[in-house]
Amino acid sequence: MFEFEIEAESGAARTGTLTLPHGTVETPMFMPVGTQGNVRALSPNDLRSVRALSPNDLRSVGATLVLANTYHLHVRPGEAVIEALGALHRFMGWDRPLLTDSGGFQVFSLAGFRHVDEDGVEFQSHVDGSRRTLTPERATEIQWTLGADIAMAFDHVVPGGADEPTARDAMERTLRWLERCGKRHEELKTSGNQTLWPILQGGTHLELRTEGLQRILALGDWTGLAIGGLSVGEPKPLMYDLLGALESRLPPAVPRYLMGVGFPEDLVAAVERGVDLFDCVAPTRNGRNGSAFTPDGPVNIRNAEHREDSRPLDATCDCETCTTFSRGYLRHLFVAEELLGLRLLSLHNVRYLIRLATDMRAAIRRNAFGPWAAEWRRRYLHLGSA
Repeated sequence: MFEFEIEAESGAARTGTLTLPHGTVETPMFMPVGTQGNVRALSPNDLRSVRALSPNDLRSVGATLVLANTYHLHVRPGEAVIEALGALHRFMGWDRPLLTDSGGFQVFSLAGFRHVDEDGVEFQSHVDGSRRTLTPERATEIQWTLGADIAMAFDHVVPGGADEPTARDAMERTLRWLERCGKRHEELKTSGNQTLWPILQGGTHLELRTEGLQRILALGDWTGLAIGGLSVGEPKPLMYDLLGALESRLPPAVPRYLMGVGFPEDLVAAVERGVDLFDCVAPTRNGRNGSAFTPDGPVNIRNAEHREDSRPLDATCDCETCTTFSRGYLRHLFVAEELLGLRLLSLHNVRYLIRLATDMRAAIRRNAFGPWAAEWRRRYLHLGSA
């Protein structure tokens, strides 16, 4: 029920199949983020796998794995409400695999509204100001109630520029919390319908990451491994260097999940360094702000140059947005502040990343990922022919 099979490799890049209770996921794969049980502006029918719909239905972006957030669903509507309505899959109308983040990222993103101690984290709710405490045990219990295929261990995330003592303190706490999460998950696990993945912390310090990885692996046989605490303010080249240095140290037999990364150039660089799974709000957030991913780089659809442009946003894309509407119409929607514009660009951006993952899998199977990545960068980043 929780299996990962590597099918092909090209350098450090690899493609495989992750089998989960609610379906299979081909890797590399991007996970759209449904923080509150919904990928913003998109419905489950917009998202679900193309194979699940008519072959001629171009609405689908082809997602096979979606992420939701434990903290936000705990605050609103509450896990008891979700459980009463049939658990998270039924609640949000998504019948494919789900992964739930533990709420650890909110330790970073809500830094002004929380207090961290050894027991856990006390948050001041961003909704009503009430006090909410998440411990490793509580975060694990909530995720069990939600019923995701993959639950993430509760972790302590620090900013990308954190010094070694700060990063070590968070790493040590994350490891202690991991033991508590693992123990509680084993107590709850009455069937094989959920797995728990650890999160590797350590900031931008390779020696901490290496030590943390060794200690995680000593704690058990995991079905997956997440790399957290990156893309939180550190320079991108530093993230790439760290991923490259970690690649040979990571266990090859389990999927590697790089948390919070979702810009196209970062996905290509990370797959080049052996990463399998990604999530990020970037495609939908950028889409709602009028920025679209295309093979030739980002396009700001609000720009006046698109006012009378009859071309599709991306002539190579098969999504509803690109097969139906012109750039001129999309610009009109944003200028007129029509909600349809937000949906259409969000849909396209998620589809772009899903197609990018598909293209990467194909290049890996041809054992040609290096040349493919170089050509992709020349076009997307306008690097010229050199």
